[in-house]
Amino acid sequence: MGLEQSIAERSEELAGKWADLILGTYPSETQAVWRSNKERFSNPVGHAIHTAATQLVPLLVAWNDADAVAAALTQLVKIRAVQDFAPSQALSFVFLFKKLLRQEFAKELSAQGALEELLAFETRVDNLAVIAFDIYVAARDQVMRMRVEEVKRAHVNIVRRANLMHSDVTAQKAE
Repeated sequence: MGLEQSIAERSEELAGKWADLILGTYPSETQAVWRSNKERFSNPVGHAIHTAATQLVPLLVAWNDADAVAAALTQLVKIRAVQDFAPSQALSFVFLFKKLLRQEFAKELSAQGALEELLAFETRVDNLAVIAFDIYVAARDQVMRMRVEEVKRAHVNIVRRANLMHSDVTAQKAE
C-alpha cells in the first residue's frame, strides 16, 4: 500500500490531527474553547479550521484541482490574515501537515525503503504553502485598503463637522 492510499484511508483521522496542530498555534485558553465547541456560528474560527483540514487532506491526495485547493484554504487563510500573527506564523499551519506526515509515516516508509514517497508528497504541501501565501497577501491587501478607506471617511467627517462649526460661528458674528 502506497503513501497516498494510506493518507486517503486515514483522511478523516489525519484531518483531525492536523486541526489539533493548527489549534495549538493559539493561546491555551483559546484552544480549550475552540476544541470543545465545533459549532459553526458560536465558534466560526474553530469550525473553519476543522472544515479546511477536512477538505484539504483529500484534495492533497488527489492533487488535481488547484481551484478547489484554493477555495478550501481561503476562509482559514483570511481568518489568520486578520489575526495578530506575523505572516510566517499565520501560514505555518500548512507546514504542520508535513510534521504530521513525518510523525505518522516516516518510520514505516523508511523501513520499506520508500521514503522518497514521503518527500514527493511533501512537495504538494510546499505547493499548498505557495497557494496559501498568495491568498494571504490578497487578504492583507484587502484589509489595508479597507483601513485606508475608513481613515478617508473619518477625515471627510471631521472636515464636514469643522466646516459646520465654522459656518455657525460666522453666522453668529453677522447678526
